Amino acid sequence: MEFGIFVQGYVGKRAETDPLAEHKALMEETEYVIQADKSGFKYAWASEHHFLDEYSHLSANDVFLGYLAHATERIHLGSGIFNPLAPVNHPVKVAEKVAMLDHLSGNRFEFGSGRGAGSHEILGFMPGVTDMNHTKELWEETIAEFPRMWLQDEYQGFQGKHWSLPPRKILPKPYGASHPAMWYAAGSPPSYAMAARKGLGVLGFSVQKVSDMEWVLEQYKTAIVDAEPVGAFVNDNVMVTTTAICAPTHAEAVRIAASGGLHYLPSLVFRYHDTFPRPEGFPVWPETLPEYTEELVEVLIEEELLICGDPDEVLRQCKRWEQAGADQLSFGLPVGVPKEETLQTIRLVGEHVIPKIDTDPVHRTSRFRGVA
Repeated sequence: MEFGIFVQGYVGKRAETDPLAEHKALMEETEYVIQADKSGFKYAWASEHHFLDEYSHLSANDVFLGYLAHATERIHLGSGIFNPLAPVNHPVKVAEKVAMLDHLSGNRFEFGSGRGAGSHEILGFMPGVTDMNHTKELWEETIAEFPRMWLQDEYQGFQGKHWSLPPRKILPKPYGASHPAMWYAAGSPPSYAMAARKGLGVLGFSVQKVSDMEWVLEQYKTAIVDAEPVGAFVNDNVMVTTTAICAPTHAEAVRIAASGGLHYLPSLVFRYHDTFPRPEGFPVWPETLPEYTEELVEVLIEEELLICGDPDEVLRQCKRWEQAGADQLSFGLPVGVPKEETLQTIRLVGEHVIPKIDTDPVHRTSRFRGVA
């Protein structure tokens, strides 16, 4: 199993007391990726969201990733996601950005796509849409065109329901052979199976406890055997996300978790991702979950809903995800936790956990996975 981190420009309530909170949040997240690169993490994923106050201010993630392509040496940089729906980003411009980042990163770019968050984001670009599943039609129409844009000398052009283009040379072409690995952001079990049938890796951004995900991962692995890839190759790869806090002692890790305002992020998730099924009893915005106590943190650890503890404990918790069948475990960094304590988590995981689970010393691009 490989390791990654996920950043999204989370600002939270800090702006209420700090006029520079947004700037600091974005700059801190570049530091996290740079440290993850030094600590042996293999992936860094950057979100694309629009209009989602406090939750995610990372809208221009192509610019963010372009900076990181120069600031890092080996870590793979992924769009988590680029939104390829024509009303949001013209598909040709997405293809151009992917190829450019592939060059700037030296073949380290990973193309994750998806359909955006809930109605607040979608209706900003598509006012009047009454069914949020409408985005599926736009995505389905577009996704198979990207490999053609990259690999055909002159793209044959496209005439679809939602966008069109006459034959044109789409430039630049990706760097080297083939094209960057393709991923899909999935939030439900049917989405995992759909991605598998198309030969896409999965970015699992709405993951619950390990035991609840084992059958979903198994379903993906069963379906991908018969994949008909939309790209030049099958990307048999599932990334799952979870929050992680690692400290020298268990007591310190629990203290960090309890004082980090971790209750606020899931409250924002259901504020904006209104297409997600709301758990029974979950408060409706503007009400939020109550602040976590150390006792609740212990329960979350026991229920496998939070990776938290000293390095040995975190190692055991990560191995559970490996046993469940995850190909990559990506840490949604504990938003609200001070920068130095977040950097401590990255360093400790890099020193004590990654070398004991990710035993492949060669960091090759996903498009050549399994090829020496």
